[in-house]
Amino acid sequence: MKPAKSSSPKTKANTKAKNTAKADAKSDDILLQMRNIHIKGKSDETWIDIINGVDLELHRGEVLGLIGESGAGKSTLGLAAMGFCRDGCKITEGSISFDGMDLMQLDKNALRELRGRRIAYVAQSAAASFNPSHKLLDQFCEAPLIHNVMSRNKASKYAVDLYNRMNLPFPDVFGLRYPHEVSGGQLQRAMTAMALSCRPDLIIFDEPTTALDVTTQIEVLAAIKDIVKEFNTAAIYISHDLAVVAQMADRIKVLLKGDEVEQAPTEVMLKSPTEDYTKSLWAVREYTRKEQPAVKNETPIISIKGVTAGYHSSVDVLRDVSFDIHKRRTVAVVGESGSGKSTTARVVTGLLPPRIGTVEYQGEALPSSYQARSREQLRHIQMIYQMADTALNPKLRIRDLIARPARMYLGLTGKALDDRVRDLLRMIEMEPDQFIDRLPSELSGGQKQRIGIARAIAAEPTMIICDEVTSALDQLVAEGILKLLDRLQSELDLSYMFITHDLATVRAIADEVVVMKDGLVVEQGIKSKMFKPPHHPYTELLLGSVPEMDPKWLDKLLDSRGKDNLGDAAIAKMNDEGIS
Repeated sequence: MKPAKSSSPKTKANTKAKNTAKADAKSDDILLQMRNIHIKGKSDETWIDIINGVDLELHRGEVLGLIGESGAGKSTLGLAAMGFCRDGCKITEGSISFDGMDLMQLDKNALRELRGRRIAYVAQSAAASFNPSHKLLDQFCEAPLIHNVMSRNKASKYAVDLYNRMNLPFPDVFGLRYPHEVSGGQLQRAMTAMALSCRPDLIIFDEPTTALDVTTQIEVLAAIKDIVKEFNTAAIYISHDLAVVAQMADRIKVLLKGDEVEQAPTEVMLKSPTEDYTKSLWAVREYTRKEQPAVKNETPIISIKGVTAGYHSSVDVLRDVSFDIHKRRTVAVVGESGSGKSTTARVVTGLLPPRIGTVEYQGEALPSSYQARSREQLRHIQMIYQMADTALNPKLRIRDLIARPARMYLGLTGKALDDRVRDLLRMIEMEPDQFIDRLPSELSGGQKQRIGIARAIAAEPTMIICDEVTSALDQLVAEGILKLLDRLQSELDLSYMFITHDLATVRAIADEVVVMKDGLVVEQGIKSKMFKPPHHPYTELLLGSVPEMDPKWLDKLLDSRGKDNLGDAAIAKMNDEGIS
């Protein structure tokens, strides 16, 4: 059934005027108006529909949230607000008016002058968007200089001012660092500052906090919210995280496969969505697997004992880390960026030999380096990575990606290997004839992650490390991945070490929880006890930083912690990451 169209943008604007305190003379000033937008994309010489007649209206100083699952058209519509389409896409119908200018009629030079100066874009992955060979300050100053907005000296001073407003450490010299020398949260704030370098009228935020841990996300959201309000900047905030959008948006528009499902002021949308699809997005947050019974007197599949490790002889990233993973159990390892979660995984897989301590497999110590481990020892511990885009070789077809571990570890060849690949595709709920000869580029994000799962179980492992496997996925797709992992665990007797910063995911899938901070295990136990007070202060900070489906949640949190104090642990982390 095709989703029902929402009321006209004008009607929604009137509703907003009656229901929000922000409706004043300025909010009646329309900045962006998109009418009947149709966008098509080319696939195998065939043009397919991506956006189907969507309308969008935005007022100065207003934030519109765009939500929907992967493939809904959120990013495509957001980029179209700049008069831009990705390669292989085209706007086939409709009109786009920005501050009275028809973007569909402007030539390339006029559009180039507009983008960056009056309309800015903040991408999901700051690490992939900055030039690694240039300092942050140089990249900040580029747009103001190109658009003749201000001199290099004034741009540099403005950068320091924005770095300070965004609570970046040592703002006077922060810009002298290269992108790889700052944390992910700091880099995302630096990108927001760069988007504001020309004081634009509109910013498109495309999933700016998806890959961030909860405490870093709070810092970034608070910085974005304050700066948008202070500069009266309009924004389109694209996300699949409903709770995050609720903190940022005045209105929410829901998309599904290029169609508008519904639109309403944020509070109205959260309390009483009208369409079944929107209600299903709300319900996804309620998924929880059945907690497994506690294990008694059983040899763990993996036992990490007193591990201290680091990347340089003088710096220990992990300090005396110890915990066990038992058969058919899911142990969630949680903590902020830099807490040591992924480093622990590297020690378990043998990629990083510990300086002190051991890793045992079923009671026997494993060689510290993967190079010294037998093929059988390697087979039993497999890994699923966060970014399926970079984890799958783009030149290999699906059959070859899945076949490699089955051939390497199990010695399968010929028809037996082909049959095994097809069986694995069925296990991950992908039809073999439809997908086996595709390239990764021909799959969606969720499908790529399923291939990563199939590749991991192809070796018939005992334990799988899941490293942020759902953080880049929308909530509906993520729920499907969690349910798949749950089913495979039961069918194949698997154990999981589930690395994540998403506590909603922990609630959904974990049996036990290990909380890490600064390379230490600060608290651990079964999930049911870990989510009940009293908590370790750091665990309390993490739990208190998970966004709720309440538009006032972020403001209440900042008020309780103090506008300039996002929590002692968060401040300590920012200082630790500071510039010496």
